[in-house]
Amino acid sequence: MLADAERKVLRIIANYSAGRKRMPSLMELGRKTGKSREGLLNVLGVLGKEGYILWSSADPERIILIQAWERKCGEVNGWKAYGAR
Repeated sequence: MLADAERKVLRIIANYSAGRKRMPSLMELGRKTGKSREGLLNVLGVLGKEGYILWSSADPERIILIQAWERKCGEVNGWKAYGAR
């Protein structure tokens, strides 16, 4: 499960990309969330590790959305994980 900050950033990225047909910049994400650049980089890192986005700190402005919604507990990429309850 995602924390509130990660869920909020994921929803902003998904809605922004669907409505404007492009990904938001870090400055735009900062304006929408009220987070600092360092805070956003941490949130994007978590979303990347969890597999919701493709993102690298080497090129922080490039975000590729993989999954636009939060997974339920025990799911991996939309599939129920073996042994999950």
